[in-house]
Amino acid sequence: MLACGVLVAARQDEPWLAAVEFVVFAVLAVLLSPLVFPKSVTAAQARERSARDGRPIVYWRPGCRYCLRLRRRLGRRAGRVHWVNIWRDPAGAAAVRAVTGGDETVPTVVAGGEAVVNPEPAWLLARLAGA
Repeated sequence: MLACGVLVAARQDEPWLAAVEFVVFAVLAVLLSPLVFPKSVTAAQARERSARDGRPIVYWRPGCRYCLRLRRRLGRRAGRVHWVNIWRDPAGAAAVRAVTGGDETVPTVVAGGEAVVNPEPAWLLARLAGA
C-alpha cells in the first residue's frame, strides 16, 4: 500500500497533491495492516489458552473492515482476547469454515462455547465485562 502511495504521488506535478495522496495511502496501509491487531496466535494455542483463562477467541484476517471495526471498538480490551489470523493459520481457517458452513467469514468470535459470525462489538464487550 505504501509502495502504491509512492508511485501515485510520484506521478503528480503538484507537490501538495502528491503529499495528500501519499498520506491517504499511508493511512490505508496502517488501517489494513495486521500491526494494529494484538499478536496473533495459532488456533491450537488460542483454544488451549481459552480453556485455561476463559478469554474469547477472535478469528480475523488482515484487510477485513469488520475485523478492524471490532478491534477499534475493543480498544485496550483487545488484549483480553485471543486473536487468530486465518490467513496465517490453516487450522484457524478450518475452524471458521466449520462454524460458517464452509465460508471464511470473519470476524468469527468464540466466547463461552458460543460461536458468532461478525458480531456487534457490544456483544463481545458484554462478554469481556462479564468475565
